[in-house]
Amino acid sequence: MNISIISVGKLKEKYLKQGIEEYVKRLSSYAKIELIEVADEKAPEELSAVEMEQVKQKEAERILAKINPDAHVIALAIEGKMKSSEELADTLDKLATYGKSKVAFVIGGSLGLSNEVLKRADEKLSFSKMTFPHQLMRLILVEQVYRAFRINRGEPYHK
Repeated sequence: MNISIISVGKLKEKYLKQGIEEYVKRLSSYAKIELIEVADEKAPEELSAVEMEQVKQKEAERILAKINPDAHVIALAIEGKMKSSEELADTLDKLATYGKSKVAFVIGGSLGLSNEVLKRADEKLSFSKMTFPHQLMRLILVEQVYRAFRINRGEPYHK
């Protein structure tokens, strides 16, 4: 399976980079994983609703340019469906079974994802009703993808 994680913004925190690198290394025996960063749109702290949409639209253009046309797209969004680790594992297993070998997870920037990206998504996934920093979501996501592969192989993993 080919998994890409497309995220907005550059990861700067060393501890997050180290955690992500560790899970990517572990995942390499299960799947090909590609981490794709697209530039975030610089914007002042105070934005009008129109300016927020313009920022999300510019980021959307960068995101959509990185999505493989035949990829199954899973957008991370607060309004998405919450799944257990086992349900995520089942989703990935079914995609592989039915010939969807390319999966793209999309993590938006600080303002979230544009409607255009959400429309391109085949499904929306929520990890919580809480808001998390988008940089931290990369680490959480890559760990959950690793956990999903372990579950699908029947291999032990901390519960």
